[in-house]
Amino acid sequence: MEGERNEKFISRKRSFTFGAYGGVDKFICENEMTKPEPLEHSILDILDSPTSESKPLLSTGNNQKVTELFEIIEKLQGSRLDEQRCAFPPPLRSQLLKIGGDLPLILPPKLGGYWIDPPLEKFAETSPTSSHYGLQPESYDIMERDSEAKYYQEFFRSRYHHSFTAVDPSLGPLVLSVCLEEEENRLRVILRIKECSMHGVFSVSLFPNIPSAVELAKMLCESVTVPRFDVVSYLKAPDLITAFDEHRVSQNFKFGVLYQREGQLTEEDILYNNEESEEFQEFLSILGETVTLQGFTGFRGGLDVCHGQTGSDAVFTSFHGREIMFHVATKLPFTEGDAQQLQRKRHIGNDIVAVVYQEGNTPFLSDVISSHFLHCFLVVRRVRKGEGEEGGEGVFQVSVTAREDVPPFGPALPDPPIFTHKSLLREFLLTKLINAEISCYKAERFSRLELRTRSSLLEGLQAELSSRSQCMMGDPPVSALFSSEGVRGVTEGSGGFIENFKRAIRVRSYSFDTLGGPRKIGGVPLPQKPKATTEKNGESESYKSPGPSLPASDIQGFTEVKDHSSPQEDT
Repeated sequence: MEGERNEKFISRKRSFTFGAYGGVDKFICENEMTKPEPLEHSILDILDSPTSESKPLLSTGNNQKVTELFEIIEKLQGSRLDEQRCAFPPPLRSQLLKIGGDLPLILPPKLGGYWIDPPLEKFAETSPTSSHYGLQPESYDIMERDSEAKYYQEFFRSRYHHSFTAVDPSLGPLVLSVCLEEEENRLRVILRIKECSMHGVFSVSLFPNIPSAVELAKMLCESVTVPRFDVVSYLKAPDLITAFDEHRVSQNFKFGVLYQREGQLTEEDILYNNEESEEFQEFLSILGETVTLQGFTGFRGGLDVCHGQTGSDAVFTSFHGREIMFHVATKLPFTEGDAQQLQRKRHIGNDIVAVVYQEGNTPFLSDVISSHFLHCFLVVRRVRKGEGEEGGEGVFQVSVTAREDVPPFGPALPDPPIFTHKSLLREFLLTKLINAEISCYKAERFSRLELRTRSSLLEGLQAELSSRSQCMMGDPPVSALFSSEGVRGVTEGSGGFIENFKRAIRVRSYSFDTLGGPRKIGGVPLPQKPKATTEKNGESESYKSPGPSLPASDIQGFTEVKDHSSPQEDT
């Protein structure tokens, strides 16, 4: 009779990289005392149970040490795939499938960090023979990422209005827009700070006189302490302000599509699928239309439409005025011998939401795809009706999983989460995918990124409006112009640190030439370049003649940042 002993449980510790480079999975053995666990965790126990005892890595003998040294050298020189990717124990699949009965669509990771809808405890109540199948499409509402982003375009651009700028000691840069709506006898105000934009409407009858810009700003935010605002007189200011307000607004979306067959439990197995069954092709037709990428003119979602480097076909659809491109794993390039399939991972790993279509009863593990971006999965499995029912066609069961910091989003899954009509399933899935991505932006990782992006854009907007306005008044201050150009040099580039550094150096050089000030090297002033020489460069021309003749490229610094404000803004 054996006594109590310590078991070595295998836990998976992930080291994530961005989708372009895949991920790193490592097994770490931890000594834990055996503990009785609830019955509902029996499946998870199988996923984490070892197949053999681990052997010590080092021995005390000299010969053993030499042998270990050569083994380490051999490993360092060997294939990195064997070191970086995990492999589940060989008996895992047979053990999992011997449990019997239907398995849930999704299983949570052992360490948690994900929520599942519907919860696992409700799985037993799910029946494809239930009488209620889904909700009506009228209840499917698409969320807005920023409901107030288009207020300036809607209420200000078509009316006479004023904008003001200031730099608050505590709040940082401020951009204020004020519009007098004479028909309604009210003032409409938008105050932009780093954290958000505040919108308010005030009746003019409340004030004996029209309030100042500072008073209006304090009505929206009591923390404003600036004594005055500067008037924006730049003629193209509305274009810059609109670009800033709507930098998060996009009508284009891209989602990943994974194909999981019976018995496939690892990322490598799922990404290695290269054949599409008729059942999977039928599901793709529900999502959208298969299009040829060569010469495609719609939203491409980062796929190559010229040289065929990302495959020849893709799935695309238009949905309520939005264009959606699907990164279908089986349609992306397949690399023989590459277990990680990085050509596929670089696209799907950089999506935020993905659909998983299951062909069989093998559950999907919430964290099986290692990615910094992927935060949510919609899992769909085709199930059959009970015997004796009419039709005999398959119905679709849906489940959702997302990281724990992603707030819930609609539309709500029906109870049970079963869909019998393809049109209802399509309406639900596409609405749910869009809302999932918008909700994922509220997760900690993306919210921090958006705050940094907005802060940088607002700082650049305030500096640009201030410097351009003073240029139009005929007295551009050197510090303001330098600040404006420095911000544009950083934000509009997308060629990495070296390119941004070169661009910043060029901008500063052109700024000296434009201002007419002599440059110095080692304290010795250099002669100014002739005007004709500097005018040959397009970057300096835009600063030689401020006023109405400024080219449209002046707003490029903000319109280009829009394409890099989030992983989804890829065209």
